[in-house]
Order: sequence, then C-alpha cells, then structure tokens
Amino acid sequence: MIPQIIQNKDLKKYNSFAISAQAKLFTVFKSEKELLSILEELEELNEPMLLLGGGSNMLFTKDFEGIVLKNEIKGIQILSENADTVLIKCGAGEVWHEFVLYCVGKGWAGLENLSLIPGTVGASPIQNIGAYGVEVKDTIESVECIDIETKTKKRFSNSECIFGYRESIFKKIYKGKYVITQVAFRLKKQPKVNTSYGAIQQVLDEKGITSPTIRDVSNAVIEIRKSKLPNPAQLGNAGSFFKNPEIPSKDFDALKTKFPDIVFFPGTKPDTIKVPAGWLIEKAGWKGKSIGNVGVHRLQALVLVNYGGASGQEIVDLSLEVRKSVKELFGIELEPEVNMI
Repeated sequence: MIPQIIQNKDLKKYNSFAISAQAKLFTVFKSEKELLSILEELEELNEPMLLLGGGSNMLFTKDFEGIVLKNEIKGIQILSENADTVLIKCGAGEVWHEFVLYCVGKGWAGLENLSLIPGTVGASPIQNIGAYGVEVKDTIESVECIDIETKTKKRFSNSECIFGYRESIFKKIYKGKYVITQVAFRLKKQPKVNTSYGAIQQVLDEKGITSPTIRDVSNAVIEIRKSKLPNPAQLGNAGSFFKNPEIPSKDFDALKTKFPDIVFFPGTKPDTIKVPAGWLIEKAGWKGKSIGNVGVHRLQALVLVNYGGASGQEIVDLSLEVRKSVKELFGIELEPEVNMI
C-alpha cells in the first residue's frame, strides 16, 4: 500500500527553526516497503525529492517545489552481543535522544556524551554528530540504505562512510542518492566514561560524583545543554549553526599573540588547532544581538534563533553578517553546519 501523498503541506512543525514553508507534496514512510512503494510512484510523478528526519539541521529559505519524504522507520533490535560489547540496529526514524537514553538505561556505553542532540538516528551518520569529545562515528558499525535510483538495499561499513568532522560520504558525494533506513551501533558493556571535554567534570564535581556512571555523564550533558541551548519547541533554532573551524597551528600562534585569551582544542588533523566558533562569534560582538525576527542566542553565540515569524532568508542574512564579522576580525571563515534548502 502506498502511503498517502498530501498536497501543499506546511512544514513549520517539521523543522526545528519553525520556518513556515510549503511542500508541493508530502508523505511519510514507516518501513522499507512503504519507501519502495513511494519511490516507484515517484518515477511517474517526476518530482524533485527531499528527505526529512527530525528537521533539526534544515533551514528552509523558500517553498519546496517537489515531494518531501519524512522518515519514520522505528525499532531497536540486538544483532549480537558478548561479555564486552553489544551490536544493535536502530530504525532511522527513531528520535536520537530517546535512543541514547534507551542505551544508557541498558548500561550500553558510547553515546552518553551525545545526549539531548536534536534530530533522528538516520541523520546521525550523515552529519557525524559530535559533542563533548565524542563523535558518533566511533560507535557506528554500519549504515543500511536504499538506493533511490535502483531501489536496492546497500550496507555501508564504517570505513565506507568516510567520516570526517561533521562530514560523511552521505553529506556530499552521495547526497540525494540514498535513503538511510537503519543504523547499527557497537556499544560497550564495560564503560570507560569520557569527562574531559567541556564542563562535564565540573558538573560532576559540583554534585560530589567521583566515580561517574554513563547515566551520570548523560545527566551532566543534559544539564549543560539545557543551561546553554534554547529548546527548539520554545524558540526556533537548529542548535549549532556553524562548525568549529580548524586552522593551521602557525595561524593559531599568530592569533594567540593578538588574542591571548583565545579558547582552543587539538584539531582532528596534524598541525591544526580547533577554535570554538561560539567564542569567535561572541568576541565579534554578536552574542545576544537581534535583528528583526532573528538573532544570536544570549547564552550560546553558536546558536542562531527565530524569535517568531522569521523567514529562512532572514536567518541566512544574519549568518552572512556573522561570518563577515568573524572573517574581518580573525581572518577565519566560518562554515555552516545547517543544510539550507
């Protein structure tokens, strides 16, 4: 049975920026079978296609003149386990944070630092989501997809996904070629917690927790994120709007001479330094600043927000002004994380 296709669907509640944009056509699929039925139908409709998960990394700048497919494939199953690890497969339409809490509740370690990240499981490998010293690539075993053109299944191993910092093969090279349906994660039963990044250790110390469990780490991350990041249900946003730039070590040395208080972390590549984009934006004077219906959040400069009634183009225009200021002050080009449609 082919899922119902709706005409002229308002996408405001399907994107965390709460931007009102119309989809010419819209449908939801809850299984691979339903997805294949839709793909067969689309051959006759000959319409542009856009895949949508939680809409937490999507900025609509205009109506979409095609069909939007919302992925709601659910389900979690154990594929194999031993004394040390468990291999689980999760439907791409599962809410990411709920999946993380499920794993934490089972005592399966590896995802606790990624608590409260908005979006769905299927989006996690595309973006190679990361936070507090952890990237999802470190736990992904494989990614199952449907090839849109051939309508056949394909499984990508971790190495075949070509993960990078907020990057994967699905984000650029194979963008629009595959629909992610399932993601397999290998998690640890003997946890070794990571508390070295950000304020996690500080929160644990304040609570008097000296031997933290993965639940303690998850709770600390949730507390930190809630204290800094606006709830998309209350204030439209997509979380971090920009990537943290990585610059050559020699360029960083020159910057540190000029800005002794600059915040930094080791880069993911040799001879590079990662500089928090939020610090750069704040130093450029944007933190808490608003222009019309949009602005830079007062507690976290990395987050651009829709105060209500904004268009996607207003968010884009704000981001360009922020990028311009940072470039002029630091000579660093900020790169957006958000997918602009």
